Amino acid sequence: MNDDHTHVREFFSPRAADWDARFPDDGPAYAAAAAELGLREGDRVLDAGCGTGRALPPLRAAVGPSGVVIGADLTPAMLAAAVRAGRDREGQLLLADAATLPLRTGSLDAVFGAGLIAHLPNPRAALRELARVVRPGGTLALFHPIGRAALAARQGRRITPDDLRAEANLRPLLAGSGWVMTSYADEDEPFLALAVHRS
Repeated sequence: MNDDHTHVREFFSPRAADWDARFPDDGPAYAAAAAELGLREGDRVLDAGCGTGRALPPLRAAVGPSGVVIGADLTPAMLAAAVRAGRDREGQLLLADAATLPLRTGSLDAVFGAGLIAHLPNPRAALRELARVVRPGGTLALFHPIGRAALAARQGRRITPDDLRAEANLRPLLAGSGWVMTSYADEDEPFLALAVHRS
């Protein structure tokens, strides 16, 4: 396990058991963001950095019983919390790094990433990997249940110009990683950026 993995696991492991209790009202925002992917019955979708699997139920509802839902996370404690919440019934849980996914090239229709971008040690490499596993024309949703300003206030900090989720930073980062941003929202809660995989 490299140092980046250790850091992520050290941050999330002690928070896993009460993660859902800390953010009990996020469900509708997750469902609305998942709907923005435009998934259809039978589609294949990955929740990258799925944590406790809060997006898995709306993703499963979107793709139906014939679809494929995968939740991948780097932290075993988060996946264990997803199992305790029964969300493993909504999709397959996978212990994996978003930057090195054990999935075939072009095997997915979409990727959902809630709170993901800020925890990627090498965002460009991870976004390229997500593009690799999504078919051309497939979609990506980068989401956070609260906007950048609200998140910064919650964490007792100010938004800085180098914030990866700022549109001016995120648009070229996506473009350099095989994605074309199609929409961006951060004025109010929540934060949501949508992108399409270039063919």
